Amino acid sequence: MEIEIDKDSGFCFGVTTAINKAEEELEKGETLYCLGDIVHNSMECQRLETMGLKTINHDQLKDLHDAKVLLRAHGEPPSTYEIAEKNNIDIIDATCPVVLQLQKRIRNQYNSNPKSQIVIFGKIGHAEVLGLVGQTSGKAIVIESFDEVKKLSLDKDTYLFSQTTKNLDEFHKIIDYIQEHISPSCVFKSFDTICRQVANRMPNISSFAARHDVILFVCGRKSSNGHVLYEECHRVNSHTYLVEGPEDIDMSWFKSIETVGICGATSTPKWLMEQCRDRIFQESASHHPRQ
Repeated sequence: MEIEIDKDSGFCFGVTTAINKAEEELEKGETLYCLGDIVHNSMECQRLETMGLKTINHDQLKDLHDAKVLLRAHGEPPSTYEIAEKNNIDIIDATCPVVLQLQKRIRNQYNSNPKSQIVIFGKIGHAEVLGLVGQTSGKAIVIESFDEVKKLSLDKDTYLFSQTTKNLDEFHKIIDYIQEHISPSCVFKSFDTICRQVANRMPNISSFAARHDVILFVCGRKSSNGHVLYEECHRVNSHTYLVEGPEDIDMSWFKSIETVGICGATSTPKWLMEQCRDRIFQESASHHPRQ
């Protein structure tokens, strides 16, 4: 049985940078807090916690003073920076540059025309989306899918943005719908703010899934990007299984097959995919010892 780990899977640039910054600070031996899970992968979070990283939520941040806090790749609303300044918190800002640029575009658009309608295609409650909505003093409207675009009131100037990890095809369907239905007297502009490192994984992962008999998709339950990519793998190859780690693997999946592909989300560490590969090899060796 051959096992291939997808070379294009694993941490994106933004997540890699955040983890590197955390490791650099922790190596100094100082206490470092992270606002929210540094990445939507419980095993990577546990690894960093054993190095000393302390994960806190926004309520705990309000009670924290004179400390060092890492802001993860997803980004934060302006209110977080205000609390940090008030509480003398030293911020290590690991916001992904793609997200920072998007925050700036939304903020500038809102400030230039506060009466207009700012629409964000994204997941309600997702950390990145909360940071984006925060740029508009909470006024932006979030839609999670194409179906929700039909609920918008299209009789005012409308500016459409997207969470960086959303599906590009669905985003274009939303653009087409608004262009067709917006009042002729209103301005409509859309800004393609989907991260290409993430968007390009869709076609790559499709061809990877088609190459193998069985696909193991490794990702944390909280990863929204992971669930989009998993669905795409499953669409291409019905023998696709979602696992969080090696302990979720069922060896019955690999009976009478020749190739296994292991892939994951932008929040899946390479070492975790390697552990899954090693578990399959170990289990298959113990069931079929060489003569």
